[in-house]
Amino acid sequence: MTTHRRDLAIWGYAFGYFACYAPYSALTKALSQGALDGMTRGVSGFELLPWSTLASGVGMFLFLTARGWWQHASTRTILGVRVPFPGPWTFLSGLCSAAIIATTTLAYTFSGTSIVFMMLLMRGGVLILAPLVDVMSRRRVAWPSWVALGLSFAAVAVATAPGVDARVTAAALVDLGVYLLGYFIRLRFMSRLAKSGEPSVGIRYFVEEQMVATPVLVAVLAVGALIGEGPVLSDIRHGFTELFSRGRVLEELLVGVLSQGTGIFGGLILLDHRENSFCVPVNRASSIIAGVVATGLLSALLGMPGAGTREMVGAALVMGAMLVLGLPTVLAARRAAKRAAGLPEAGAGAPER
Repeated sequence: MTTHRRDLAIWGYAFGYFACYAPYSALTKALSQGALDGMTRGVSGFELLPWSTLASGVGMFLFLTARGWWQHASTRTILGVRVPFPGPWTFLSGLCSAAIIATTTLAYTFSGTSIVFMMLLMRGGVLILAPLVDVMSRRRVAWPSWVALGLSFAAVAVATAPGVDARVTAAALVDLGVYLLGYFIRLRFMSRLAKSGEPSVGIRYFVEEQMVATPVLVAVLAVGALIGEGPVLSDIRHGFTELFSRGRVLEELLVGVLSQGTGIFGGLILLDHRENSFCVPVNRASSIIAGVVATGLLSALLGMPGAGTREMVGAALVMGAMLVLGLPTVLAARRAAKRAAGLPEAGAGAPER
């Protein structure tokens, strides 16, 4: 793959992230609200986690197998057999990825804390981390990344500022801290070990991180289900044992498959060789646009509240950020294609006869 084609690939990943995130978030919301036909009650997030996480694990295995990417992972001999095995840093990054998945779900369960305000803190926090990690990693931040970062901040602020409940409990602050620490460590490791511009290096990092995150999360949920004390752990246990009685087997498994899709495309976006101040806004922007689309789908199909003016303005700012980021890359790829075809570039004179 040429450099320019590789630079354009991030926009394909961004579309894949959007295409998975929109139905994933819409379906999860509909299940949690009990809004689908025939549902008598909503399914809590902790009830959804066990089987959706197992489905994510199967999706991860099938994707890596279909792509033939297992060969890129480090290996170790166990009982005379060479098997894929993560390195110490990718193992730690996988643990951080598992923590991000868990804390994202927990963030919307705290009593007395606004969901919208938590979303602002989480997305805004990662946007702040992006240039900070770049500076610590001594990576140059190009001007389109600064502009897009500012537009992304503005989008989050516009969509959440009026009427936000700013109460944050101690538990919510701990959850937010773990979430941001997980992203900070993950972005630092990616910057140091994977964002080299060599595709095989990024693929190896991706495979080793993915093979840790979901299995670890499944193991933690299984231990929680075995303990089963308290409302949260009881919900996790019911999540494992009452899948068929809830009557939404296909939908719950689809949530997991789509969630894995967001993990795959989101990870590939962050592993792009360019600075985090470029990649993180692409990642965040795709999710914001997907959230607006998901809200519109729920409104049109199930009669749930639709997107307001603030959300639409925020989405417009996000699309502006993606345009600022994408236009230089697209133009550079077009110029390279013209040079390869022997055609004159814009502003250049006609070739001599």
